[in-house]
Amino acid sequence: MAATVIRLARYTRAGRDEITGGAVDPSGVAATGLAWLDKEVHFGVRRQSRLVAHVGWVRVALSVGAVRLQVAGLGVVVAPGLSGQGPARLVVTAAMDPACGLGVERGLLLCRPEFIALYGRLGWKVLPGDVLVQQPGGLVRMPLRAMWTPFAGGAEWPAGPARLLSLPM
Repeated sequence: MAATVIRLARYTRAGRDEITGGAVDPSGVAATGLAWLDKEVHFGVRRQSRLVAHVGWVRVALSVGAVRLQVAGLGVVVAPGLSGQGPARLVVTAAMDPACGLGVERGLLLCRPEFIALYGRLGWKVLPGDVLVQQPGGLVRMPLRAMWTPFAGGAEWPAGPARLLSLPM
C-alpha cells in the first residue's frame, strides 16, 4: 500500500482521531499530568485516503549547560499497528527539511521508552541525564526520555544539563 507524505495546513482533533481511531491518549502521555505546547508546522502520511501518521513541530529554546539553543521540538503520532512499518520515518524525515531551512540545526523529541529503539534506527540519540521543562507551576523533571538529531551537517549536542525554556512539545 503506497504512502504519501503531505504538508498539513493544520492538525485537528479530527485528524488525530483519523490516525488513532479516536484513542483518548494516543501519545500515552496523559499520565504525566504535563501541559504541552501546540505545534506550528504539520506533516502527515496518507495511505490510500486515510491519514496514518502525523508529525508536528514548534521552535523552542533550551539551555544546555551555558549554551542556549533553538531546536525544532517534534511530536509524532502513528496509527496503532503501523509502528515499525515506515510511516514515522517518512513523516519525521519530511518535517526535518523545513526546520533546517529556517536555520534550526537540531531536532528534539520526548519519547516513551518503548519507542527509543525505533527513533534510534532513524538516527536520533538519547540525551544523557534528565531534562527540565517549564510547567505552569514551575520547573519539573521530564518523565520521558529526550532524544535529539542533527538537522544540519556538523551539528553537535553541547555538554551539560538540558533545560527547556518553555512547556514541552
